[in-house]
Amino acid sequence: MTAQPTLFERIIAREIPSEIVYEDDRYIAIRDIAPKAPVHLLVIPKKVSARVDEITDVAEMGELWLTAVKVARQHAGDYRLLVNAGKGGGQVIFHTHVHILAGWENGPDSDT
Repeated sequence: MTAQPTLFERIIAREIPSEIVYEDDRYIAIRDIAPKAPVHLLVIPKKVSARVDEITDVAEMGELWLTAVKVARQHAGDYRLLVNAGKGGGQVIFHTHVHILAGWENGPDSDT
């Protein structure tokens, strides 16, 4: 018996529609469907790991963060990068992803 594909694997396979803002052969970036900021994007590796701390290759980890920065800079001048690791850390979808949060006029604690 094989595990069911993650929601993100289904998005990558185009089984579920999503607003894609970036894609290359190793990563996809989409708009979050329940945004927590005016700009809320998800950078998702196409290679599946359940949690970011499962990535042990330095180059792979570096590429994930460099891709997140690249996508963030395409969509905002200032931004926050966030990763949740595990249920206790707030992770809901167990496929590594980096949140890009941005777009607040006066910072994340303001109303705008």
